[in-house]
Amino acid sequence: MPGFGLSLGITLSVLSLVVLLPIGALLLKGAAFGPAGIWSVVSTERSLAALFLSFRLALFAALFNLVFGVLLAWVLVRYDFPGRRLIDAAVDLPFALPTAVAGIALTTLYAPTGIFGSLAKEVGWKIAYTQWGILIALIFVGLPFVTRTVQPVIEEIEREVEEASATLGANRAYTLRRVVLPTLTPAALTGFALSLARAVGEYGSVIFIAGNIPLKTEIAPLLIVIRLEEFDYDGAAAIGIAMLVISFAMLLAINIIQVWSRRRISHV
Repeated sequence: MPGFGLSLGITLSVLSLVVLLPIGALLLKGAAFGPAGIWSVVSTERSLAALFLSFRLALFAALFNLVFGVLLAWVLVRYDFPGRRLIDAAVDLPFALPTAVAGIALTTLYAPTGIFGSLAKEVGWKIAYTQWGILIALIFVGLPFVTRTVQPVIEEIEREVEEASATLGANRAYTLRRVVLPTLTPAALTGFALSLARAVGEYGSVIFIAGNIPLKTEIAPLLIVIRLEEFDYDGAAAIGIAMLVISFAMLLAINIIQVWSRRRISHV
C-alpha cells in the first residue's frame, strides 16, 4: 500500500507518546516501589473502598447506558417526532461540556435545594453527596458512547429483514431477539466498553456531586489526586496500577465476549 510505512510510523509514534509512554512510566514507578509496597497501599481499607466504589458504580452506569443508550439510538433512528433533532444534538452534550461544568450543573440540580433534589427530599431521598449522585454523573458522561456507537448500525439494518421475519410468522419479540439484537450486539458491547472506561476514570463531574467522604463517596481517581497532593507518589502509582489492572481485565473480558458474539453471528 502506498504510504504504508509513513502512516504506520506516525500511528506508532502517536500511540507511544499518548498511551504507551504514560503506562510504561506508571509501571516503571510501580516496579521501583515493589509488589509488596503496591499491595500495602492497595489493601488499606480506604483504597479498597475507593476502588470498589469506582468500579461498582462504573459497571452499574455502563449497564444502564447499555440498555437505555440502545433504546435511545433506536428511537432516534426509527421514529420521526417533534424535537427529534434537538434530542439528537443533546446526546453529544457530555462530549462538549467540560466535566467540571457538568459536575456543577448536576450538583445544582440534585442538591437538596435544587430542582430535582428538593423533590427527592420531600419523599425522604437524598441524591447529591451520596452514591446515587455519583451514579447519575457517570450515567450522564457515558450515555453518548453507547448511543453514538449503536446508532450507525441501526441505520444500516434493512427493514426488509424485519418484514421478512414477520411474514414468516415471527412476532415482534422473536424478531427483536433473533434478528435485530444479534446484529447490534458487537456495537452495543463496544459502546458498553467505552462507557465503562469513561466512567472508571471520571473525575471532574463526580467530585462536585459526590461529597468525597472517605469510605463512603470517595472515588479512586480522587484518592490518587489526594496522594499526589501529599507528595505520596508511590501511593498514587500503586492505586493507579490497581485501576489499570482491573480495567484491563474487564475490557479483556468484554473483548472476548465481542469475539464470541461475532463468531456466533457469522455461523448463524
